[in-house]
Amino acid sequence: MARTRFLPDRGLTARMTLVMFLLGLLLVVLVVGLMLVAGSSGYGALVPFIGLAGIGIAFYQWYSSDKVAMRAMRAREVSPQEAPELHGMIDRLCAMADMPKPRVGIADMAIPNAFATGRSPDRSVVCVTTGILRTLSAEELEGVLAHELSHVAHRDVLVMTVASSAGIVAGMLAQGSRYGAFLGGNRRGNNNSALPVWLVVLLISVVTYVISFLLLKLLSRYRELSADRAGAYLTMKPQALASALQKITGEMNTIPQRDLRATKSMNAFFFAPAISGVSLRTLTSTHPSLEQRLEQLARIQAELGRPTA
Repeated sequence: MARTRFLPDRGLTARMTLVMFLLGLLLVVLVVGLMLVAGSSGYGALVPFIGLAGIGIAFYQWYSSDKVAMRAMRAREVSPQEAPELHGMIDRLCAMADMPKPRVGIADMAIPNAFATGRSPDRSVVCVTTGILRTLSAEELEGVLAHELSHVAHRDVLVMTVASSAGIVAGMLAQGSRYGAFLGGNRRGNNNSALPVWLVVLLISVVTYVISFLLLKLLSRYRELSADRAGAYLTMKPQALASALQKITGEMNTIPQRDLRATKSMNAFFFAPAISGVSLRTLTSTHPSLEQRLEQLARIQAELGRPTA
């Protein structure tokens, strides 16, 4: 974690370290499994290229995460002259947190949301939608921005971006193996006693994808609770963050489904998931349930309101 005044979270650090280790181990197992399968079929020379492709994808996601996210949201960077109130709010929060100020972006869309991304605190961007600017009060928006800035300070947004590479590589392999793209189908040793090579690759890739998918979802839910805690303690106004959560969740039910589907790929990075009419208490959700988040903020509010001896 970068040195800031945000509440440190050893639990988050431990989880990020564990997820990165397990995903790295998973990629090693994937490559070794492919080497064994491809080697026995005469296609072992392809494996190093697959490994290099995986490294290349991870590097590209790390280096270009801010640009990719901004393009996905059709957002643009804004100057202090274009958005003085938004910049002023982020200036105050960064001074309170003693952290570098990120770039500021606005996405012109009705969905009320916000996200942070970037490969380091010095190369980060915090983006809000025009929908959230219309929906929240200044105090509520400050709570959301503090939440997003804590993601930058904790570096969990970077870990999420890089860690997703394992699933992307596995997904590419699974898609390619369906058509025998990487190993040329089962042109060699086409006997009924052994599984086709492409099917073995498909099974390995699917297992890798599913495991990486679940690991990332578990980390994603914890990091959102951690950001809520850190943001609430920084602003000392957990009730404002709770109010923002309730308003945004309520607004999601008024957004057309086609608009929500258009931003589905960004759900893991949003302040609140862009979905409506669906329970969030599932193994595959990117965020903890609204009830969990509100209960935590209520406990923090009670703690801050308790007189000290």
